[in-house]
Amino acid sequence: MILTVGNTKGGVGKTTLALNIAIARALAGKNVWLIDADIQDTAKTAIAARAEEGIEPTIAFAKYPEANILRDQVRHQAERFDDVVIDVGGRDTSALRAAIFLSDVLLVPFEPRTFEVWAMADIAKIIAEARVMRDGLVAYAVVNCGDNSVKSTDNKDAAEAVAEFPELSLLPTIIHNRKCFANEGGKGMSALEAKRKDKKAIDELNGLMAHLYPVS
Repeated sequence: MILTVGNTKGGVGKTTLALNIAIARALAGKNVWLIDADIQDTAKTAIAARAEEGIEPTIAFAKYPEANILRDQVRHQAERFDDVVIDVGGRDTSALRAAIFLSDVLLVPFEPRTFEVWAMADIAKIIAEARVMRDGLVAYAVVNCGDNSVKSTDNKDAAEAVAEFPELSLLPTIIHNRKCFANEGGKGMSALEAKRKDKKAIDELNGLMAHLYPVS
C-alpha cells in the first residue's frame, strides 16, 4: 500500500506521524520505504540519526521533493516494498499532488485549532480533483497533537467541523500532544520503541495503525 501523510497546512506533525507509521510497519515485519517529498530535511535527519545509532529494523529511505522524480521513482520501485509511506510538505505543491495521485490512502493530520480546520477546505478540494482521475483514493483525517485537557472541547469541536468535508473520513483515534512522539522522533524512533514506555502514546499509535492497515 502507498500511503501519503500530507496537508496543505504546515506544522501539524506530518513528519512525526509518517515516521511513526513507517517504523510501526517495519516492526510488524513489513518491508517499508519512507519517502521524504518535502524540501525540508526533517525526515532525512531522523532517519540519519536512526542509522547512526544502528537501530533495527532499518528503514529504506529516499528524498524526492521534485514531483517528476517522485512520480517516476515510486512507479518504478514501489513494487519492491510491502508498504510505501510518503511524507510531503505543508503547501499546495506539485509534489503533494503527485503523491496523492500515486497513493492508495491519504492521511491528513490536523491540529484542533481554528486555522487548521479552515485549511481543510484546501486539501478537500485537491482530494476532489484527484478523484476525478484517481479511482479508489481513500482519504482520512486524524486529529494530531490533540489537546490533553479533559475539560477542553477543542478535539470534539474540530472533529465536528471536519465532518463538513465529505471528501474526508474522520478517524476516531486522536493522537494527543505527548512528549513521547517528539522525543523519540528526534532520535529517528517510534513511540513503540521508547525505553520509557508511554502506554497512552502506544495505544494511540496502535489504534491509528489498526484503522490504516486493518487486514495486516
